[in-house]
Amino acid sequence: MPSDRTQDQARRYADAVAAVNKGDWHQAQQLSMHLLREVPSHPGVCFIAGLAALYLQQLPLAVSCLQRAVALDATRAEYQAQLARALAMLSRTSEAVEAADKALALSPTDAMTLDTLGVVYTQANAYEMAASLFRRVIELVPGQASYRFNFATSLIFSGDLDQAEHELETCLALDPHYWKAYLTLSQQRKQTSECNHIERFREALKDHEAKPEAAMYVNLALGKELEDLGRYPEAFESIAKGKRAGRSPSYASDRDDVLFDAIEQSFPGAAAAGAGFRTDVPIFVFGMPRTGTTLVERIISSHPDVQSAGELQDFGFALKRISGSRTQDLLDPDTFANAADVDWKRLGEEYIASTSNRAGGRAHFTDKLPHNFLYAGHIANALPDAKLICVRRDPVDTCLSNFRQLLSRNSAYYDYSFDLLDIGRYYLRFNRLMAFWQASLADRILEISYEDLVGQQEAMTRRLLDFCGLGWHEDCLRFEENSAPVATASAVQVRAPMYRSSVRRWRHYEPQLAELLQLFDAAGIEYGGRNATKAT
Repeated sequence: MPSDRTQDQARRYADAVAAVNKGDWHQAQQLSMHLLREVPSHPGVCFIAGLAALYLQQLPLAVSCLQRAVALDATRAEYQAQLARALAMLSRTSEAVEAADKALALSPTDAMTLDTLGVVYTQANAYEMAASLFRRVIELVPGQASYRFNFATSLIFSGDLDQAEHELETCLALDPHYWKAYLTLSQQRKQTSECNHIERFREALKDHEAKPEAAMYVNLALGKELEDLGRYPEAFESIAKGKRAGRSPSYASDRDDVLFDAIEQSFPGAAAAGAGFRTDVPIFVFGMPRTGTTLVERIISSHPDVQSAGELQDFGFALKRISGSRTQDLLDPDTFANAADVDWKRLGEEYIASTSNRAGGRAHFTDKLPHNFLYAGHIANALPDAKLICVRRDPVDTCLSNFRQLLSRNSAYYDYSFDLLDIGRYYLRFNRLMAFWQASLADRILEISYEDLVGQQEAMTRRLLDFCGLGWHEDCLRFEENSAPVATASAVQVRAPMYRSSVRRWRHYEPQLAELLQLFDAAGIEYGGRNATKAT
């Protein structure tokens, strides 16, 4: 007969399972962590503790608990899948794929595990595998909107836009309140006066504008479609409403000033020759978001010697680990202060080790995380033979494009992007930091103008390839034919040939941008098609 203690533990375990099923992660964590002290070899308790930590964004704890669960019971695919997910969120991509592969080898049949694995493979840029898993998920559970949305997203990355639009429509038919699908649907093509969703979106928003998610996603979708129709004042009003709904009340631009100051004040300068790890495999493409980084990456990765690796977090995570910083945030002043005397060779080696499978057998791969501009000096020191390319765009177009686009909401990189003047202030610090890097690193960084690229495609393409040490290849002029997946906000645009309609787009909104123009005028920033080169 079970003891009273055993019965009590079983009851608390059942309560922890119930908390998971309700999504009460704090309660699930409290119960499971207490139980772990009493039954540390119970795989289910370890799994719940890891799952709760994962949902509470306590990623190192999540990995630790889930690794223990897997070690105690290696037959459960859901344990391996959630471990893979936690590792992927920590940008430990190789380990995440290894755990995902082990989960798949166990032949899971439940939709939740397959969906989790699809997300992991998406984050690892294995888009075909992800799409195949999402397809299996919707076959198992055809009536769940979130699964339809994930499948649609994988189709967009792979370039199957017609099927993606069908899946988005199915998603909204299943759940008209699946708000993020409205914005994604609006972005699949340029809308026309004869064919658009404007009245439909307004009707959907009518009774839900007080809900932040609805107000953000649907207003941004409206803004995009109104702009397509040339109704610019209405478009700007909708975009502004959407961004206000999504802005974090805790954000202040002073926080960014502290971070930029820490970078400039703690950087030790260019490392001595031979201090870093010698390899020319990675090509870094960075810059403010929405400035043409994806276009440049697609041009370079159309070369047969280059593999596109997408937007990698690996360098930031490597720097955080090797710096010895104990703070929770990946990107903070403490990390840069601790990195002042980092072992540059070890940092380069760790980055290359974490990205060892990214080149896909080719001589080079591209790392296109826009915010690698924050780490440019550290990248240059750690990888002295790597190529660094910064894409610049007209300052006002840059800020407007950041304002028009919903950038990742799961990253502190983009908190600035919900208010036009916050974006302008962030641009000023970006501009100043790039001047700092150029002064510190001599000729390590090639700065290329988006406007020059679209106006002089072949000449600028030759300049890019020459800088990267690549021979000329005609495919780089036909980047739109590149069949490699694209997992950025530009996934639709970069499948079209070069176009100039984005140059000086800001003039359509000049009355609405008066305060931003005043900010730039006061700072001495040039705009209107010319590059901003003056530091502030």
